[in-house]
Amino acid sequence: MPKRATAKATKPAGKRAAKAYEAVKERARAIAAARSLSGRDIGSIPRIADPKRRAACARDLRKFCETYFPELFALAWSDDHLNVIAVVVRVVLEGGLFAFAMPRGSGKTTLIEVAVLWAVLYGYRRFVVVIGPHGDHATQMLESIKIRLVTNDALLADFPEVCYPIRKLEGIAQRAGGQLCQGKATRVGWSSDFVRMPTIDGSAAAGAIIAVRSITGSIRGMKVDRPDGSSARPDLVLIDDPQTDESARSPSQCAERERVIQGAILGLAGPGKKIAALATVTVICQDDLADRLLDRKRYPQWQGQRMRMLYAIPTNEKLWAEYAKAREQSLEEHGDIRDATAFYRNNRKELDAGAVAAWPARFNPDEASAVQHAMNWKIGSPAAFWAECQNDPAAFTTAGTDELKPDDIASRITRIPRGIVPTWATRLSMFIDIQKNALYWLVAAWSDDFSGTIIDYGTEPDQRTHYFTYREVRRTLSAAAPGAGLEGSIFAGLERLTEYTLGREWNRDGGGAAMRIEKCLIDANWGPTSALIYKFCRQSQYANVITPSHGMYYGATKTPISQYRTRVGERKGENWYMPAPEGKKAIRHVVFDTNWWKSFVETRLATAIGDPGALTLFGDEPRLHRMLADQLTAERKTPVESKGRKIDEWKIRAPGRDNHLLDATVGAAVAASMLGCQPPGGAREVETKRKRVPLSQMMRRSP
Repeated sequence: MPKRATAKATKPAGKRAAKAYEAVKERARAIAAARSLSGRDIGSIPRIADPKRRAACARDLRKFCETYFPELFALAWSDDHLNVIAVVVRVVLEGGLFAFAMPRGSGKTTLIEVAVLWAVLYGYRRFVVVIGPHGDHATQMLESIKIRLVTNDALLADFPEVCYPIRKLEGIAQRAGGQLCQGKATRVGWSSDFVRMPTIDGSAAAGAIIAVRSITGSIRGMKVDRPDGSSARPDLVLIDDPQTDESARSPSQCAERERVIQGAILGLAGPGKKIAALATVTVICQDDLADRLLDRKRYPQWQGQRMRMLYAIPTNEKLWAEYAKAREQSLEEHGDIRDATAFYRNNRKELDAGAVAAWPARFNPDEASAVQHAMNWKIGSPAAFWAECQNDPAAFTTAGTDELKPDDIASRITRIPRGIVPTWATRLSMFIDIQKNALYWLVAAWSDDFSGTIIDYGTEPDQRTHYFTYREVRRTLSAAAPGAGLEGSIFAGLERLTEYTLGREWNRDGGGAAMRIEKCLIDANWGPTSALIYKFCRQSQYANVITPSHGMYYGATKTPISQYRTRVGERKGENWYMPAPEGKKAIRHVVFDTNWWKSFVETRLATAIGDPGALTLFGDEPRLHRMLADQLTAERKTPVESKGRKIDEWKIRAPGRDNHLLDATVGAAVAASMLGCQPPGGAREVETKRKRVPLSQMMRRSP
């Protein structure tokens, strides 16, 4: 009995202890919740510090820039800047499309970033998308916008409903989801590619979104859900420099980005709605994406405007030539342009004659004016000056108005199928250009008067597409020869390619006797593989057809091949010669003047179809020859004269441009010349008979 009584007596005491413990836990939870709520709740929003200042900038983007970002816009505005600002205001407030090109370094990206803030803070746009050329560029733009929202004290003072909640995040993005303002969720968003403005009662920017995307990323169908359950689609797109140096020089990438802009980007507003869009661009090369958007004939809706660093070039060319010489000497002696600037100051009036600078305030500390700054660009990098400073790469040409264009070349079609020899052809020649990842090759059919047709070309391995750049080569020589090194993969590629081209017969148009390639030159100029090419040419089953070749750059100051004296056993033709074999390279090779032969090929491509000497292309679809046409125009000629001798010197138009098929076309033409093809008036091949030649005479002709 006593034991039972004790148990009954302790049971109520245990319940009371448990209840007391639960009460303590509940009080602790309540205190923690209160503390958490206190930490998440940012309290009341500060008052606007200067309502008049804020209101004065509401419809004035220029004033907004000067008021809230004076450190970013310290230089005096140019007329072009003011024009762009006016257009940006119109597009933001009224809609429309506008593309403008400003010279590199004009601050257009900074202006666009500030314009985004202006459009969002005043509630003019609810969902802004900023498009960049690649992911890093787009992310950096959003990061710049975020930094300005976090660090700009003037914005905090006059737009506290936006900046105060953002500052209270203290850079910790995880706080955004739980942030409160007087008990209400602010719904602020803060990530690497997305910002949503705080939802604060009375805020014009409440819930507005700024998102960034790469033009090569996922763009189509962008939308977000609002707190009330409705969906928001973009209503303003800002496209900033949508191309890279690489993509600008790739017609295929230009076409793809052009398609994205005209399709996915302009369709972001949704079915039946028009989006407002601004595109800030810089022209890098002719017919790139920027050049196309600015073309009012092609895209009149974009209202393209080209702005320049110089609206008029100085007229005193002679004095500027002296300045250029002083600049070069100063760079060599001092590593800077101090002497050139002194020369400019002493002759400024004469040097500035006729010049009109777009932005007089823009020049470097070591320069004296905007005109000098622009001319330093022109002297130091003329191609970049005409493209990126003048937004007019077409102006950078010394070949005159008759310079060949890619479209002109691509349209020179014969309507004869690929790989078929025209009935009039008497010779087939070929050239192989050696690259690390692929072999570029070209086969041409010729008549004795050098009329020709390119009947086939491509790469080994075949890329299975009609347009690509060397950087885009995915099916590589190394992949086609697993386990082989550089030399082994190239050797295997040459075996496959020569078997496919030299080991076959090429059928004639309309029947008749098929033909074989009689001469194939292989590029032996690339140092790492020169010995390999000679080895292949010795060992190949087609050794009687293939010949190592060396294209040499003969400038105006170098003795031309035509003036070389031949030695015993040598052959010489139209600006090519074959030295007698000697030493380790006990196999005949050919050396030719690349400058002369590039001009020769250009003449063939400029000759009217049907006239003797014209060079044409197979097939009936010009678009399929765009890669060939682009590579055939990848270089530009410059007339040069030295000691009474005038020649064309050929150089690549811009770094990174592919010219492999130009080299292949030139090499195929040299091979045809070796087979006896000769245009009217051409020099005939000379082969020296075997006779004794004085040593002094042999030395005089050494190249």
